[in-house]
Amino acid sequence: MAKSARSPHIYPAIMLALNAGIRDAELKQLTWGQINLKRSYLTVGESKTEAGEGRTIPLNSSLAKTMNEYAEWYKERFAATEPGWYVFPFGKPRPNDPTKPVTALKTAWNNVRKKAKVTGRWHDHRHTMITDLAESGDGDQTIMDIAGHVSKSMLKHYSHIRMEAKRDALESIVKRNPQKKVGSGPPKRSKVA
Repeated sequence: MAKSARSPHIYPAIMLALNAGIRDAELKQLTWGQINLKRSYLTVGESKTEAGEGRTIPLNSSLAKTMNEYAEWYKERFAATEPGWYVFPFGKPRPNDPTKPVTALKTAWNNVRKKAKVTGRWHDHRHTMITDLAESGDGDQTIMDIAGHVSKSMLKHYSHIRMEAKRDALESIVKRNPQKKVGSGPPKRSKVA
């Protein structure tokens, strides 16, 4: 749905939120100078938290492909991707001023949601990415570095997800060893004389 939307911004914006976890304000203020397409990473500028500012986030293969395609569209529209220009430029109904940032993605997001028949807030994209990282077993520090969290206490919001991952890991022991009888107790030790 988002790829075929009227807004040229919405699909790459959703991909950035789902694959890099950048916040709405970070997204709208993103400039081409913060994205290195050749080396596949972006650097977050001003952020809600001190830990969020200046963090470097690698672009996974899906996001790199999306951003390269979007950069091609952008070059056709504005003839270049200047470092100081906004990735999501201002203009209605079509982007027309790359020196000013888009003010909102709300209308485009609402249109995509209606067509896709889904509910959810924009910020849920970020939560989805962090949840996916937590479920995959990535370490706290890695998640904090990507998400721009200041402390481990912020990760506690995702502890219920991690509990399920831990439960699944422990349940895999039962699946790997089906011959063990549940409740049979520890193995008997042989007596050494």
